[in-house]
Amino acid sequence: MSSPPSGDVTLLFSDIESSTGLVQKLGEGYAQVLSDHRRLIREAVAEAGGHEVDCRADEFFIAFGDPSSALAAALDAQRALAAEDWPQGTAVRVRMGMHTGRPVLADDTYYGLDVHRAARICRSGHGGQVLVSAAMREALYGVDLGGTELQDLGEHELKGLPQGERIFQVVAPGLETSFPPLREADLGPTAPRTVHAPTGGGPATIPAAADGDGDQPLRVALAEDSVLLREGIARLLGDAGFEVVAQAGTADDLVRLVAMHKPDVAITDIRMPPTQTDEGLQAAQKIRERQPDVGVLVLSQYVEPAYAMTLLGESAEGVGYLLKDRVSDIEEFTSAVRRVAQGGSVLDPAVVSQLVGRRRKADPLEELTPREREVLELMAEGRSNDAIGQRLFITLRAVEKHVTSIFSKLGLTATPEDHRRVLAVLAFLRQ
Repeated sequence: MSSPPSGDVTLLFSDIESSTGLVQKLGEGYAQVLSDHRRLIREAVAEAGGHEVDCRADEFFIAFGDPSSALAAALDAQRALAAEDWPQGTAVRVRMGMHTGRPVLADDTYYGLDVHRAARICRSGHGGQVLVSAAMREALYGVDLGGTELQDLGEHELKGLPQGERIFQVVAPGLETSFPPLREADLGPTAPRTVHAPTGGGPATIPAAADGDGDQPLRVALAEDSVLLREGIARLLGDAGFEVVAQAGTADDLVRLVAMHKPDVAITDIRMPPTQTDEGLQAAQKIRERQPDVGVLVLSQYVEPAYAMTLLGESAEGVGYLLKDRVSDIEEFTSAVRRVAQGGSVLDPAVVSQLVGRRRKADPLEELTPREREVLELMAEGRSNDAIGQRLFITLRAVEKHVTSIFSKLGLTATPEDHRRVLAVLAFLRQ
């Protein structure tokens, strides 16, 4: 296997669209389809000199030292997949997303927001579609792409990421050109247009996509070794409009099922078999590393701030830590699940209270008024200004004044993005 490239790297994510439906249709025959799918993609990646970072179930994570090689691999793979004689008239349609950036390379894998961005772009597409970020488009500037063009699909908000992304669809001979609206993204006001490779010629005429309804339920994978409690939570979530796509009794099963079903959020107890210590926490960390587009919500029987800080690590995006007692408050619990699934953060009030209340040398928290401390605790839980005002029965303007004062006293930079300010608060609380 080739060595992982460093510096400017183009990351490619891919997975099979509607793989669960294929499993149901083909039964044992799906194993051969999965094997052939992997062979075709690996052949294209090897020909282009790419590095396979990870392969789990029907999902690939590939890295390339230059964007033109990544583009060539994606095109060759899609053409090979389209030309393959699949069993029983089955159409194996693979979506691909690519982004060029400078991810952190450690232990033969990549970390950072560039990884999340590439995964989100892939997740927003459809089977047979190849999508690239604006950064990759810029990296391709001046490269002769032959008959390949990049169709501008406009500006999109990708779940859990601080900045929007202009996404481009690759248009090339042998590839499909017409797809539904992108998934998991709010279409911006910019009308789609065609961006040409620098080879001249007339523009390709490609119709703009129609608006989607966006009404699909959030999908949840659930892990809890107590069957009664697990079934109870699953029933609660189902009644609240979620789709529970998988249930597990062990942490290892949860990691496997998340890779298979790709839910919006995974919920797990911290203490799981066989040792009943921190298996659930370890599973949550693996999911965050391997499936960066899946939110994780960890449930605990006890207040364990150290576990919460371990889970948060370097990022609080799409992460939650709650006491199991909160499950009984259905509205509060389901709101937390939605917040995590949408890329926000949730931290149990009891944990926040311990972190805020501990003693420190030259503690700047002592400068906060009692009301400001209340606002800070709610901020650290992931609450918006509107939610804080409703909880404390004060006006939005009053909340904004308190937030400004808190940031000033703690020496933090104010920002309108909720998840960023939570990261700032949590960074302070970790000290």
